[in-house]
Amino acid sequence: MSDMKVTNYYEADHDRLDELFKQFQQLKRQDMPKARELFTMFRSGLLRHIIWEEEILFPLFEQKTGMYQSGPTEVMRMEHRIIKKHLETIYTKAKADDPSTDEDEQLLLNTLVAHNHKEEQILYPAIDRSLTNGEVSSVFTTMEKVPEERYK
Repeated sequence: MSDMKVTNYYEADHDRLDELFKQFQQLKRQDMPKARELFTMFRSGLLRHIIWEEEILFPLFEQKTGMYQSGPTEVMRMEHRIIKKHLETIYTKAKADDPSTDEDEQLLLNTLVAHNHKEEQILYPAIDRSLTNGEVSSVFTTMEKVPEERYK
């Protein structure tokens, strides 16, 4: 992974998560046990993604740029809190076999689409420009060490 850019890796993870969410949406009224499994995978993957950003990527970017508590990472953290709230609402309903999550899904998607766009078009490229290859490699190594119990 050492030659991979942050932008490429995180965009691919966004795409993987988006696909899990679409599959959940398609199945929730036909096969809730399978849909719940897909949503659980989506939720844990998104929580892991957020941990990677907030605990590894963002602090490194802030250190490199000096943008603490007022730059783009602070906006992303605020949006992460909103995303987590919507995630938990849908998760609670899915655990109860309640497929009535359309409105909650739309709220989540509205936030995610704008959020991911800002990350992919602005923040990740800025991070790639600010990090050396060794730092990028260190980011990926540190990401692999985040224990599953933190996001599952």
